[in-house]
Amino acid sequence: MPTFRRVFVENSYVFITVAINNRKRQLLTDYISEFRLALKAVQQKMKFNIHAIVVLPEHFHLILKPQNIAEYPRIVSLLKINFTKSLPNDLRLELSREVSLSKVKKRESGVWQRRYYEHTIRNGSELNHLTDYIHYNPVKHGLVEKPCDWHNSSFMKFVEGGFYDVNWCDFTQLKNYH
Repeated sequence: MPTFRRVFVENSYVFITVAINNRKRQLLTDYISEFRLALKAVQQKMKFNIHAIVVLPEHFHLILKPQNIAEYPRIVSLLKINFTKSLPNDLRLELSREVSLSKVKKRESGVWQRRYYEHTIRNGSELNHLTDYIHYNPVKHGLVEKPCDWHNSSFMKFVEGGFYDVNWCDFTQLKNYH
C-alpha cells in the first residue's frame, strides 16, 4: 500500500480539491445547503480561514489557511463526514451500494472519493493564480458563461473587496464575432 506524505509548512495556504465518488451525480449542488452547514460546523470546531472556494456539482476547490497547518487533513475529513451525515438516509444507502467491496471494508460511504488533492501554496503569485483558477472553474466546466453567474463560490466576496471587477472573464460579447 502506498504511503502518502503531506507537506506541512506553517503559515501557508493550502489548495484542496475533493471529489465525490460518482462524478455523474450532482450531490454537492443538489445539497448545497447541507454542504454549507457542514462547512460551518467544521469552522466552529477547527480554526482556519477560507481564502477562496467554489462548489461544483461533483467536486469542490478550496484554499484555506489553518491556524495549525497539520490540521488541514482533519478539516477535510470532518467536512466529508459532516456532509455525508447530513444526506438523507435513503440516499446514503443508495450511494453505499455504488462502492466496491474494498471501500465497504474500509467503512467508506460511497459519497466521496477516498483521496483528495492538496497543494501547499508557496508564494503570492501562486495564491493569485489558484484563486483565479477557483473562480473561473464553473466557466471552464460549462456551468455558466461568466464567473459572476455561479453563486456557489467566493467570487462575489472578491468583487466586493475590490479584487475583481464583476465582469472579470466575461467573454460573452465575443460570441458574436466569427
